[in-house]
Amino acid sequence: MSHYKLEAGTAQHVGDRDEQQDRVALLVAPKAPGYVMAVLADGMGGLSGGAQAAEQVIRTAKQNFERFSPLTDTVPALLETIAREAHTLIKLTQMASSKEPHSTMVALVLTPDRSAYWTHVGDSRLYRFDGPNYADRTVDHSYIEKLISEGKLKREEAKNHRLSNVLTSALGIDETALAINIKRYDMLKAGDAFLLCSDGLWHYFSDAELGAAIAMNTPRQAAEMLINKARERAAGTPADNCSMAIVKLVKPPEEVKDYKVKTIRRAV
Repeated sequence: MSHYKLEAGTAQHVGDRDEQQDRVALLVAPKAPGYVMAVLADGMGGLSGGAQAAEQVIRTAKQNFERFSPLTDTVPALLETIAREAHTLIKLTQMASSKEPHSTMVALVLTPDRSAYWTHVGDSRLYRFDGPNYADRTVDHSYIEKLISEGKLKREEAKNHRLSNVLTSALGIDETALAINIKRYDMLKAGDAFLLCSDGLWHYFSDAELGAAIAMNTPRQAAEMLINKARERAAGTPADNCSMAIVKLVKPPEEVKDYKVKTIRRAV
């Protein structure tokens, strides 16, 4: 008997930018039935460079997930390979052009044995919710988080800090500064939910607001609600691209048993 079924969706808004430089995708693995991936990238680099970097992240994730097999590969190794390959390819793009693209990324893999793995680089985030309740999230690779961890800044002061957009790690930056964090969560159940999002979304919401919106709505409805509210709260400021992927684990419908006697047709 299945413990849950998946409901998932993605959404994007260009914000007040001239170009959408975020990319987001939901993927399945041809060689790994029951495995699902959500991946999001927030490209940076000016002009079309950021979009190219984010596109490279999605392309790299898709190619590696298509080759993934649980008989020969592990999910943590898959996630690290995606991050490192995307980083290398973005660096090669920099060498072949006058642009300096780079990108953040966050990726989630759900397995048929009720486990979830995720990784992130930069300040694109993954949130995990237990029903409407906040349970966990990734910690940004940012200068602000560094100050908070060192006790030099209070979290309530961080949101509007003038250095809030300075990253300490991103795909395409100096190799020595590349940080790839991988985490695992087991015993998934109906009611669990995940949100992957760029800073153009999470900047405008508390953890509790995000959890409530996702728990009380379908992924499509939650995405529409969150984008509309983000646009409302960003009024009067140059808002960034806004992107997200929502994955909800919901209780499967109960089987309706039919005990009615039916006439058997005679074969002629």
